[in-house]
Amino acid sequence: MEDLSHNTLVFLDYFFLVFHSAYILFSIFGWIWRKTRVVHLLTSLLTLFSWLLMGIWYGLGYCFLTDWHWDVRTALGKPPDSSSYIHFLIRETTGLDLPAPLVDTGVVVVFSVCFLLSIGLNLRDYKKRKHRRDRSTKA
Repeated sequence: MEDLSHNTLVFLDYFFLVFHSAYILFSIFGWIWRKTRVVHLLTSLLTLFSWLLMGIWYGLGYCFLTDWHWDVRTALGKPPDSSSYIHFLIRETTGLDLPAPLVDTGVVVVFSVCFLLSIGLNLRDYKKRKHRRDRSTKA
């Protein structure tokens, strides 16, 4: 990171802030629309891969996007004082300093509900497509 110019680091800081926030919002709401459900399921699986499988080596809940963003902020001289990206976002955007364990629990609950909804709706959509396909081949 020390090889990057200050302007590049500032750009990356904003990039991660916007991209990671958009990713989080998509993780919460992407299951709603039929056209985004498959992508939502894939991004949810990517999140679980990072949190659980990469978490074996880096710690449960590890997020490579957070890690990269923290590297950028550290190089800018603004090291994060939170291990949770959502905790960081809440504090940065609202000024509220909620207890980190509460935020972490909320993240797991919201993610779990959204992931289960995604699985259920993707299965339902798949069955509907299969049923339509089966009916059209019989006709």
